[in-house]
Amino acid sequence: MPDLYAVIGNPIAHSKSPTIHTLFAQQTHQHMQYYALLSPLDNFRGTVSEFLGQNGKGLNVTVPFKLEAYQLATQLTERASIAQAVNTLRFDNDAIFGDNTDGVGLVKDIEINLGIPITHQRILLIGAGGAAQGVILPLLQKQPALLAIANRTSDKAHALQQKFSVYGDVVAGDIMNFSDQDFHIVINATSASLQGELPELPGKIFTHTILAYDMMYGREPTPFLHLAKYSGAQQQADGIGMLVEQAAESFFLWRNVRPQTQPVIALLKSHTPSPLTP
Repeated sequence: MPDLYAVIGNPIAHSKSPTIHTLFAQQTHQHMQYYALLSPLDNFRGTVSEFLGQNGKGLNVTVPFKLEAYQLATQLTERASIAQAVNTLRFDNDAIFGDNTDGVGLVKDIEINLGIPITHQRILLIGAGGAAQGVILPLLQKQPALLAIANRTSDKAHALQQKFSVYGDVVAGDIMNFSDQDFHIVINATSASLQGELPELPGKIFTHTILAYDMMYGREPTPFLHLAKYSGAQQQADGIGMLVEQAAESFFLWRNVRPQTQPVIALLKSHTPSPLTP
C-alpha cells in the first residue's frame, strides 16, 4: 500500500495540492498517494482521527483549520509556534509534528525563482491577518533593512510589531503612515484579491519598488499587481511560486527528499484557476 497523505480544508475541491504532490511523487519516485480531504467545519479533529485510522502519514492544512492544527500538534517548529498556525502535520507514532511552511515558501520564491535578495531590502507587508503572520519570521530571518507592516486597522499591525520586533527591525501602522516612504519589496498578504478588489494603498508606494508580490494568484494579474505595474514597480509576481515552494517544504518534511519546483510552477502557470489562497 502506498503511504497516504492529504490536504484538509473546507472548501477543498479547488485545491491544487493533489496535483502538486502527485507530480512531486512521480518526479522523486516516492510510493505515496495524496488526495483532497473535506472536513466538516465543526469536526476537524474527528476527520484527522479518521485519517489516522487509515494509517495516514501527513496532512497539509488549509483554511479554516490552521489554528486547530496548531492546537492539535504535540511538537512545533519555531516558525509554527510564533505564527500560531500550522499548515503541515506529520504523524510520528504517538507524536504530531506541526510546521508552517508558508513563509519559507514565500522566501524561496522571491529569492530563488525570482532572483531578488531579501537581505538589506526595505519590505512593506500589507495585511495583518493569518497569511501575514505566517510569513513574518522567515522574512525577518533573511535580515531585511526594515519590515513595515501596514493594515487597515493599525492596532493589529502594532500587535504583530510587538510580537516580532525581537527578531528584527519591524515598524507598523496604517498604509498612509508609509505613503511617502520607499520600499524595495511590497507584498500583499490581504484577501482583497480573492474578491477581485484592491487593498487601500496609494500608487506612489511603488515608485521605487523592485518587486510587487501578491500572495494570491489567478488566471489574470490581480488588481494589486495591475496597480503596481502601472505605478512603476519593476517586477510583479503572484503566489503560484509560493504555493509550490511551501508544498515542496512539506514534501521534504514527510519524505526527506527535495523535489524540483520549477517544472511544477511552469505547469501551474500555464493554466491557473481563479484566485485562491496559497
